[in-house]
Amino acid sequence: MTYDRDNRSLFVPPSTQDHVQGVLNAAVVFVMYGDYECFQSANVYRLIKVAGQQLQVSFGENNLGFIFRHFPQVQIHPHAQRAAEAAAASAAQGQFWQMHEMLFIHQQELGNGYLVEYANRLGLDISQFLQDLSKRVYVNQINADIEGGLRSGVEVAPALFMNGIRYLDRWTVEQIIAAIVAAND
Repeated sequence: MTYDRDNRSLFVPPSTQDHVQGVLNAAVVFVMYGDYECFQSANVYRLIKVAGQQLQVSFGENNLGFIFRHFPQVQIHPHAQRAAEAAAASAAQGQFWQMHEMLFIHQQELGNGYLVEYANRLGLDISQFLQDLSKRVYVNQINADIEGGLRSGVEVAPALFMNGIRYLDRWTVEQIIAAIVAAND
């Protein structure tokens, strides 16, 4: 299969199948392809989060949507795939965003024992969590995210799309806020 590396459009549109913060029909919807073991992915997530919090006062909470899609770079991050599976297993128990935060906060500690510890801290059903991980229940879902990213021209994480178009400006809170304000006008 070939991919258009210059593609600047999101191949897989946002849907209810995604992990969504905010609303899908917001004036601005960010889609981020990220890797839990990637320092830059954690930084971009924090930038979007801070920008959203700052703009919530001006635009209201329904004017920004954020979607996270998995793009583990296993060739350089040996724990990224397993962390993505842990996040997906947590989503099945209604705790995706809580695990998502935990993984980014502790991205230097993503071994199996730590993942179980985080699940326990979140009050997940540990038996179900371990069963989902051992059976690799969510590998196809993660692979679908990766495939969608590749078809959108993503080669490395993080990759960010705003309203379906690849965001290529500087990654600062000020630049992201400016882009959100411009899209809301």
